[in-house]
Amino acid sequence: IVFHNLFFSAIMTGSNDNSILATNVETGAAIGRLTNAHEAAVNRIVNLSETTVASGDDSGCVKVWDTRQRTSCNSFHAHEDYISDITFAPDSMKLLATSGDGTLSVCNLRRNRVQVQSEFAEDEPLSLVIMKNGQKVICGTQNGVILLYSWGNFKDHSDRFTGLENKSIDKLLKLDENRVITGSENGLISLVGILPNRIIRPITEHSDYPVEGLAFSHDRKYLGSISHDQMLKVWNLSFF
Repeated sequence: IVFHNLFFSAIMTGSNDNSILATNVETGAAIGRLTNAHEAAVNRIVNLSETTVASGDDSGCVKVWDTRQRTSCNSFHAHEDYISDITFAPDSMKLLATSGDGTLSVCNLRRNRVQVQSEFAEDEPLSLVIMKNGQKVICGTQNGVILLYSWGNFKDHSDRFTGLENKSIDKLLKLDENRVITGSENGLISLVGILPNRIIRPITEHSDYPVEGLAFSHDRKYLGSISHDQMLKVWNLSFF
């Protein structure tokens, strides 16, 4: 789910029926639907610009969409398993994706090709952020390890951090260039420092279920989290 300026302020959602739906946040009315947008369930959507979004599916395909024309303008078949996360580097026009096949891919939107794909990582990557002013790519993994890739050297990770109790890191949310918020399968939400790699402090525990989503409020004073308990919880970040 992402917010997007498609004629109105809209929420865009991907579905297991392979479609993408845009919904007006004020009225709840459907603005547009891309039926059969993918050949498999759509599990990730990310904003690229005011008029473009990218989506990933369960078969490992990543597509870029022009929301004005409601057509696909790029398609990348970099992976052999589901897309676990996507993020965008606007300065270099690179789209990064992690997958259940154990790899990280970098897609060049200017040249419309997969620029590089990492070697297989035993620690299956589930979540992804860019930090350190674009110099490091951080991946949370199924085994609770954080993998660090240096920008431009994506074939293999340059560092790894193993301090999160061997619980899968399902979500990452960048607080700033040096700190990231992690959401784990045991429901724990933590603040982690990157280079130096360390657990700064636990923030809270959402529930006994895996953390499925993390997001800031518009003013970044609050953190929202969701899990399998079907509850949205909001946490005060004033102590940062």
